[in-house]
Amino acid sequence: MASSLLTYPPFSLSLTSTSAPRSSVPLAASPSASISTSQRKPRRKKQQNQQNDLKSSDDNGYSGSLEGSFTPSNAEKLLRLVFMEELMGRARNGSVLGVSDVIYDMIAAGLTPGPRSFHGLVVAHVLNRDEEGAMHALKRELSEGLRPLHETFVSLIRLFGSKGHATRGLEILAAMEKLNYDIRQAWLLLVEELVKGRHLEDANRVFLKGAEGGLRATDELYDLLIEEDCKVGDHSNALTIAYEMEAAGRMATTSHFNCLLSVQATCGIPEVAFSTFENMEYGEAYMKPDTETYNWVIQAYTRAESYDRVQDVAELLGMMVEDYKRLQPNVRTYALLVECFTKYCVTREAIRHFRGLKNYEGGTKILHNDGQYGDPLSLYLRALCREGRIVELLDALETMAKDNQQIPPRAMILSRKYRTLVSSWLEPLQEEADIGQEVDYMSRYIAEGGLTGERKRWVPRRGKTPLDPDADGFIYSNPMETSFKQRCLEEVKIYHRKLLRMLWNEGPSVLGNVSESDYIRVEERLKKIIKGPETSSLKPKAASKMIVSELKEELEAQGLPTDGTRNVLYQRVQKARRINRSRGRPLWVPPVEEEEEEVDEELDELISRIKLQEGNTEFWRRRFLGEDLNENHSKPLEVKDYDILDATDDADVGDDVGDDVGDGIVKETEDDEVDEDEEVEQTEIQVGDRVKDKEAETTKPLQMIGVQLLKDSDQRSGSSRKSKRRSSRVSMDNDDDDDWFPEDIHEAFKELRNRKVFDVSDMYTIADAWGWTWEKDFKNKAPRRWSQEWEVELAIKLMTKVIELGGIPTIGDCAMVLRAAIRAPMPSAFLQILQTTHNLGYVFGSPLYDEIISMCLDLGELDASIAIVADLETSGIKVPDETLDRVISARQANDSPVNGSSL
Repeated sequence: MASSLLTYPPFSLSLTSTSAPRSSVPLAASPSASISTSQRKPRRKKQQNQQNDLKSSDDNGYSGSLEGSFTPSNAEKLLRLVFMEELMGRARNGSVLGVSDVIYDMIAAGLTPGPRSFHGLVVAHVLNRDEEGAMHALKRELSEGLRPLHETFVSLIRLFGSKGHATRGLEILAAMEKLNYDIRQAWLLLVEELVKGRHLEDANRVFLKGAEGGLRATDELYDLLIEEDCKVGDHSNALTIAYEMEAAGRMATTSHFNCLLSVQATCGIPEVAFSTFENMEYGEAYMKPDTETYNWVIQAYTRAESYDRVQDVAELLGMMVEDYKRLQPNVRTYALLVECFTKYCVTREAIRHFRGLKNYEGGTKILHNDGQYGDPLSLYLRALCREGRIVELLDALETMAKDNQQIPPRAMILSRKYRTLVSSWLEPLQEEADIGQEVDYMSRYIAEGGLTGERKRWVPRRGKTPLDPDADGFIYSNPMETSFKQRCLEEVKIYHRKLLRMLWNEGPSVLGNVSESDYIRVEERLKKIIKGPETSSLKPKAASKMIVSELKEELEAQGLPTDGTRNVLYQRVQKARRINRSRGRPLWVPPVEEEEEEVDEELDELISRIKLQEGNTEFWRRRFLGEDLNENHSKPLEVKDYDILDATDDADVGDDVGDDVGDGIVKETEDDEVDEDEEVEQTEIQVGDRVKDKEAETTKPLQMIGVQLLKDSDQRSGSSRKSKRRSSRVSMDNDDDDDWFPEDIHEAFKELRNRKVFDVSDMYTIADAWGWTWEKDFKNKAPRRWSQEWEVELAIKLMTKVIELGGIPTIGDCAMVLRAAIRAPMPSAFLQILQTTHNLGYVFGSPLYDEIISMCLDLGELDASIAIVADLETSGIKVPDETLDRVISARQANDSPVNGSSL
C-alpha cells in the first residue's frame, strides 16, 4: 500500500528520534557557531557560487539539478542533519510555523533548503488538512527549481482523496507521471481514500481511468470497491469492476457473487438473481454457492411483488438440503424461510422453520427486521392466530420474551369486532364481545373519523383482486379466523388419517397379536373419526307447521316480541326470516345437543399401538432394502377408502413443503389433485378418468416409498398431471414397455435396487440434513383433544404473555376470555381475568359482574364470589345491594352450625 507521509528514500537517515545526541553536535542550538571564522568565509563563498550556478541542492548535499554537482564536507552533513531532525520533528507535530522557522534558520546558516525540507513543509500542511497551504508549498518548491519527492506527491494524494477532490488528485498523478514517477501506488491510495471518504462515484471514475491506462489494482482494492458499490446499490459499477478484475487475471469468487446478489435481491426481479445463482452452481469450486448465496436468492423470491413464488423457494430449499454436507443454514436463512412461508400462507412450513429459528439467540429480532418488509414477525403471529394455532403462538411469544423482543404494534391491530390475537380465535368467532354495558355507537363513529370522512367502510374490496389480510386497512375487512376448537378437530382427523394409512400399510401385525375382527373394529373406528360427525345443514321448520311454543322460541332467540295470537306470531316469524335472507344472515334453527362420543378403552388401547414412522429415515431405509416386510401389507383399498383419505389430504398439503423438495428427500403423500384449468374443461370426463384410475389402483397392492419415488421420477417428463395419468394407464396396458414394474412388493424393491435409480444413502429428510432433533416428536405426537378448560387456560396464558411483551388487549378481548371461562365453567379463573382487566383500566357493566357472581354462588364456589366482590370494592366498582345480599346470605348459610361450622 502507499508509503507513510514521513517515509524517506533508502539513503536518508532514520527519523525515529526527534533530535540528535548533543555530544555529537556541540552548540546545536546555534548551528553556525560550530564553524570557525577562518573556515566560514571560504565555505560561505563556495555556497554562494553553488547557488548561483546550480540554483538548488539536495538536503544531504546532492545536487537536484542537471548542471553540476559537488561533494559536501562531513561538517556540513552533520549541520544539515541537525536542521533536518528539527524540521521533521516539527513537521510530525503539524507545526507549519515551526517548519518555516527551521527553513529560515537553514538559509541563515548558509544551507539551501532541498526537496526534503519542502517535503516537511508540505507534510505539516497535510496534517493540518490545509490543501491550499500544501499546494502553495509545492509551488514554492517548484519555483526554486527543485524536483519534489515521490513522498510529497503521495502526501498530497492522501489529502485530496480524503477530501473528495478527485480532479486535483488526478492532476497530481499527471504531474508525477510527467516526472517519470511510478504512479501506481499513488493511484491506489487516491482510490482508497476516496472510498473511505464515501466518494464512491469519484472513486469509481478514478479507478476505471487508471485501469484503462494499464494500472493493476490490488486484490484488496478490488474487493473493497465491489463491496462498497454493492452496499449503495451501484450494481453497474460493481459489475464493471468485477469484469476488470477478471480481465486482470483474478476470477470472481463466491464473495464477489454474493455482493452482486445483494443488489439483485432488492431489484424486484428474482430471475436476475437466480441466473447469477445458476452461474455459481455450475461454475468452479471457488465460486460455488454458500449459505449467504441461498439467503440472497430466497430473499429475492420472497420479497418479489409479482406472484406466488413459494414453489421457487421450495426448489431452492431442496437444492440447499441436498448440499447439506457442504453448507448449513444460519439464522438469516430460517428468518427468510419463515417470512416466505408466512407471506404465502403455508403456515405449517413457517412453523417448522420457526422452530429452527428459535434456537438462535435474537432470532425473532432478525425476523422482525425493525418492522420493514411488512413486519414478518407480526404477519407470523397473526397467521398463527388466524389458523387457531395458539400453542405455537404461545411458543413464539415465549421465544420473543427470551430475545427481549417486544410485540410489534401491527400484531395487535384490531379486527372489526374489536378483538385482537388475544381473543379472535375464541368461539363465537366474528362477534363483538358482550361487555355488560351499552355501547355508545355515535361516539365510536366519531372516534373512527366518521365526521371527517376518514372512517373506512366495513366492506371488503371488490373485483378480481383477492382480499389481502396483510395490507394496511385490513382492520375493516379482516379474514375469517379458524377457532382453536376447529383446529384441534382438524389435527385429530389428520393424525388418525395417518394412523389409518399406517394400518393399511403394515396390516394387522402393527396391532400385535390380534384377531381379524379386532383389526376391522380398529379400521372402522379410525374411519369414523376421520369422517367426523354428520354436518348436514339444518333448515328451519316451515312456519306454517310450527306450534305456538316453537314460534315463540324462535322469536325470543332473536330478541323479538312474543305476544299476540298464533297468526301474529306466524307473520312476525315470516318477516324476520325475510329480513335475515335479504341481509345475508343465517336463519335461526333450534339448537341441537351434540351427542357425547362413546369411549371404548379397548379400541383406544389398540389404536395407541400404531406407531407412526414419519421422519424415521432408518425405518424406510430398511423397508426399501426388503427388511421387516410382512405379508399383510397388500390389502387392497376400496374406492371409498381413497375418498376418506382424499377428503382430508388438502388440510395437510403443507406437511410438508420441506419434505417434498430434492430428489433424495422422502415423500409421504401422493398428489391426486387436478389442475384448476383442467377442471374448467371437460369436468365430466376428468371425473370419470379419476374413478377409473382409482378402480385400477384397487387391483394393485399398496406401494411403498421406493416404488412411489420411481413412479415420480418416471412421471416428471410429463407436461401435466393429466398426461401423466394417461401415460401410466398406457404403461399398465402394455406389459412389454420399458416402464414395466412388478406388482409384488418384494420383487418391486428388488427391481428398484437393481435399476439403481438412487442410492440408499440418498434417503434422508430435511430433519436429518439440518439436525432437527425435535421434528420426529412433533410429527408423531398424538394431538391433544380440545376442551373448554384447556382453551381458557391458553387464553389466560396468552393474555398475560401479550401484556408482558408490551401489548394492550382490548376490553373485548378481556370480555371474550371471561365468557369462555363462563362457558367452561371455571370460577377459579374469574378472579384472575377480572384483576387483569381492571389493571388495564377497563370496567365491565354491572350485568356481567352480577352474572359471574351468581354463577359462583350457583356452583357453590362461595370463596370465589367473595374474592370477586372484594376485588370490585378495591377497584372502586360499585356492587349492587341485591348482589351483596345474596353473597352475605350464602356466607351466613355456609357458616351456620347446620353446615358443620360454629363460626
